Amino acid sequence: MTLWIATGNEKKKKEILALLDGFPVELKTLADLGKPFEVVEDKPDFTGNAIKKATELYQLTGDWCLADDSGLEVDYLNGEPGVFSARYAGEPSDDSRNNQKLLNAIRSIEKPKAQFHCSIALAGPGGIFTSEGIIRGYLIHHLQGTTGFGYDPLFVPDGFSETFAQLGAEIKNKISHRAQALNQIKPILLNKLNPKRSDN
Repeated sequence: MTLWIATGNEKKKKEILALLDGFPVELKTLADLGKPFEVVEDKPDFTGNAIKKATELYQLTGDWCLADDSGLEVDYLNGEPGVFSARYAGEPSDDSRNNQKLLNAIRSIEKPKAQFHCSIALAGPGGIFTSEGIIRGYLIHHLQGTTGFGYDPLFVPDGFSETFAQLGAEIKNKISHRAQALNQIKPILLNKLNPKRSDN
């Protein structure tokens, strides 16, 4: 069975594919569509945007589709940038400009608390399923690390002393908001792929 991943973000796509490595399904991404696929992410929350992306891609392909919408929520900023994380500093999306705007916004706060929030939606012939993952931590005031993407160089997860960008993919993919959400959706997807499967 085919599973489409509804993201055009190459770094996010790579992370999701790594998290699904070994899963018994043929994985395809938007690059395999052969045509443009754009969804206006106009919902007020991550789950709404994820459902919209997964549903529209399912309507186009007829196969199971998985979409992720995620971002950073800073306590001091009342949850911003939130659903606007990717375009916090405007269009087109740019990690460097987003990080600089965030640094300017938190410059007076020592170790501001924050969380990464991920919502995943799975849409297909059997309906729509969703999951969420959250990881708490705090922000630092200078970029640290070279792996990851987005706000990873500024975010230190609780229980660690290094940023996501310093910890690297192996650790991040075990504890991240996206890993949590995907781990919740995997049993649902496996059940849909193998409807006669029994856990007994």
